[in-house]
Amino acid sequence: MNWYEKLNKYFPVEEMKSKKHMDMLMQEKGDVYHKDEGQYHVLMYAEFDSFLFIDYVWVSSQARGQGTGHKLIEKLKKRNKPIILEVEPVDYDDTDTAKRLHFYKREGFSHAQYIDYNRRSLATNEETPMEILYWSPNNEPEEEIYQKMKQMYEMIHTYKDEEIYGKSYQPVDEVLSYDEERDSDDIFENLTERA
Repeated sequence: MNWYEKLNKYFPVEEMKSKKHMDMLMQEKGDVYHKDEGQYHVLMYAEFDSFLFIDYVWVSSQARGQGTGHKLIEKLKKRNKPIILEVEPVDYDDTDTAKRLHFYKREGFSHAQYIDYNRRSLATNEETPMEILYWSPNNEPEEEIYQKMKQMYEMIHTYKDEEIYGKSYQPVDEVLSYDEERDSDDIFENLTERA
């Protein structure tokens, strides 16, 4: 299985970029968009001047619990920039969503409670609400994380979208909003500890 097939099997269709999209990002934005691949992992990420964005992380079930994910995150943390990623809300029928959140909580990530993020999937045409997690070495305020997320959305998620998919994703201001009055619980607080 190649790197794309591994990601495609693991991530839901509404969260996946096409292989063409990812190949174009690596070829045309190779200074920003990167692939870190090993026998048991695939990490796709974008590195900007002031932050990193994790697009996809896949760790083989054979390697889970062996510190592979931790090593990948540590390598990124050494760059000393905020790290941002998006996760689906906890789905109690899918134990992987809770496991992922436990992992990011252990890695010191915070939940961006004031950022609302909801984009329509070009694959399914359904709204896909996601939560934003971030790790910050210098305690950047959430509003800065929001500005960085907007930059990433426009440079990575919607890169040449019309050319690649034949239609465009929604404009950034329809997808992302920042509201300090937003009624959102900390996603980590509701995690039940493993028995």
